[in-house]
Amino acid sequence: MSYSRILTKQDATAAALGGAVLGGGGGGSRFLGERLGLQAIDTGTVKLVPIEEIPDNAILLTVSAVGAPAALNACVTATDYVNTVQRFAASFDCKPAGIITNECGGNATLNGWIQAATLHLPLVDAPCDGRAHPTGVMGAMSLQRQKGFVSRQVAIGGNRAEGSYLETIIRGSLEHASQIIRCTSIEAEGLVAVARNPVTAAYAKEHAAIGAIEQSISLGKVMLAAQNQEADIVASAVNFLHGVICMTGRIQHLKLETKNGFDVGTYQVTNERQSVELTFWNENMTLTLNDIRLATFPDLIMTFLTDTGMPVTSSEVRENMKITVIYTDKCHLRLGSGLRDKELYIVAEQAVGKEIISYL
Repeated sequence: MSYSRILTKQDATAAALGGAVLGGGGGGSRFLGERLGLQAIDTGTVKLVPIEEIPDNAILLTVSAVGAPAALNACVTATDYVNTVQRFAASFDCKPAGIITNECGGNATLNGWIQAATLHLPLVDAPCDGRAHPTGVMGAMSLQRQKGFVSRQVAIGGNRAEGSYLETIIRGSLEHASQIIRCTSIEAEGLVAVARNPVTAAYAKEHAAIGAIEQSISLGKVMLAAQNQEADIVASAVNFLHGVICMTGRIQHLKLETKNGFDVGTYQVTNERQSVELTFWNENMTLTLNDIRLATFPDLIMTFLTDTGMPVTSSEVRENMKITVIYTDKCHLRLGSGLRDKELYIVAEQAVGKEIISYL
């Protein structure tokens, strides 16, 4: 059983690194995530609490970042993250007893730390999902299945100096509210901080990805230990995740566009022996070798810079970059109930033009 503990700067570095791997190509920048985590620890106490210690009737508020990581003019500050929680509490008369993040990723695993430190709230280890995912509904713990559920969301982001700053407060169906938040991210030049969809701890205990923050931190620490020992960092991550090293090669035929608030595209990784194709929709969606599907979201498909062993996201890949591709089955991840709903994968198939549901 996990126990409450105060998070450290070492935890922040590890969480950003391990979270970047669990992002599976999405989940935001580990550099921004680490910076946000370190700032949170400098600001105050960040207490990570296992959900078993939270009373069933306590209200937990989800925080997230929504947008396209490759957007060049995206601007979200630590103050924006905090303000979303404060605006939510004031707008919807909600007093959260704890903060949960919507997913794991280089930035996402650290989302909630600055809010918890500033507002003196526990950070509860019950993310909506234990890996990154593209749509808000995928990270809503099946709330759309609850009869009469009304989504409440607050989004803040954009550059004040450039005139792109926006605040959106919305109440409505989960699907439509999430679409409006996505539109807000587009108008804010690519990214917004979000607070949304409070649930009871009892609900989160049934639907969330319990322990996924500790999994991110543990994975990151394993990788950092390998780095310090000049060992194979990628192999250490693969062993931790019970995964497979697919191949090493150079990126060719990269196609990336930011469309409807998402990064979407495809590329090949090629060496002298073989070539694999990856598609992505923020997160890596499919991995194919000679028309044989090796892995399909929500399986974890991740890429690393071969020379350094550091994870590289879909927004960071570049033509001719030398990378190593790994994958692991979804059974080794901590997934929330939102990724167990096949209907939510229809839009993913449409986005990347590949079959996904038949592989679930």
